[in-house]
Amino acid sequence: MTDAFPPPPGEPGGQQPPQGPPGQYGTPSGGYGQPGAPQQPYGAPQQYAQPSGYVPPSMGEIWYNPGLNILLTIVTCGIWAIVWSYKTHDDLYKHNGDGLNGVIALIIAIFASFVIMFTVPMELEKSYQRRGWQSPESAMLGLWFLLPIIGNFIWYLKIQRALNAYWVACGSQPAA
Repeated sequence: MTDAFPPPPGEPGGQQPPQGPPGQYGTPSGGYGQPGAPQQPYGAPQQYAQPSGYVPPSMGEIWYNPGLNILLTIVTCGIWAIVWSYKTHDDLYKHNGDGLNGVIALIIAIFASFVIMFTVPMELEKSYQRRGWQSPESAMLGLWFLLPIIGNFIWYLKIQRALNAYWVACGSQPAA
């Protein structure tokens, strides 16, 4: 007689329990609920093979303290946001080998700063997709600029968390 339901996970013939994605953008406890496990963004494989002689692309910096970046932006009357835009685009450009480089992002940030709110998530999304990972953010995140002041904070926090998760998954170490 066959059962209408499959055996529960853990029993012979039963399916293994699914391993879900880590908490939003990885968890401090090590991701995937396992202490010491590497943090991976949504859809990121735990390990992937590298060809022999593989030289990893340059890695971006991890800014673990978004509050400090927000404070620097306020104290410098927005100059730090322009520097951050340059650095973020430059890191992604060096890492991926294409996209907007830092100089172009600098010009955009100075003359049409709201455009940066679309270009950063777009470049980040392309970076995730190149590795076959699901991006937690898309270029549509830039629409937060329509909500004055608070929209900028929400946008930045979402982007910085996704950037940090990406660089950690790629093997980058926190900036000292």
